[in-house]
Amino acid sequence: MPYIVALTGGIGSGKTTVANEFAKLGVPLVDADVIARQVVEPNTTAFKAIKSHFGEEIILPTGSLDRKKLREVIFSNPDEKKWLNALLHPLIQQETQKQLQQLKYPYVLWVVPLLIENNIQHLANRVLVVDVTRKEQIERTLKRDNTNLKQITNILNAQVNRETRLSYADDIITNHTNDINLAHKVAMLHNQYLTLAKIKY
Repeated sequence: MPYIVALTGGIGSGKTTVANEFAKLGVPLVDADVIARQVVEPNTTAFKAIKSHFGEEIILPTGSLDRKKLREVIFSNPDEKKWLNALLHPLIQQETQKQLQQLKYPYVLWVVPLLIENNIQHLANRVLVVDVTRKEQIERTLKRDNTNLKQITNILNAQVNRETRLSYADDIITNHTNDINLAHKVAMLHNQYLTLAKIKY
């Protein structure tokens, strides 16, 4: 098992942008969001359970899951969110462990948006938080997701606040709009993680 650096941050913080900078340096990524999509592909057990529970209205004409519609439902109904999490989390965790064990690089970047919310930070050797202001989160998500302010506010309120997230961080990378030093910050952390991985093993 490689040394695990968990990358987390709130919605719109730029986790993907940061992860891609690490990937450019050859670091393998295990992305919880990608795995979450894989476990609900049509004809999977989870897909069938979701369709049975929520009905046809959360299925797109193409036959795949309408993730936007599903997100609207669960962020306005805590019980439905709890039901979905109970179904998906074990499957995501299982696939995550499988992918982690197959990697041969000194360390892996495990991208987990809800690391703190799901209380799984102990599964990583180190926690890296991507930090931006709440205003930046809202502006970026509005632009990116073609959604409304109410829904973004619901999502933000369902996530831990900025101060709590930062309190779990071993490392913090700021990713403010128009930040030109991101590649340099990532390169510095990359060297640090290679050293830490060597010490551990």
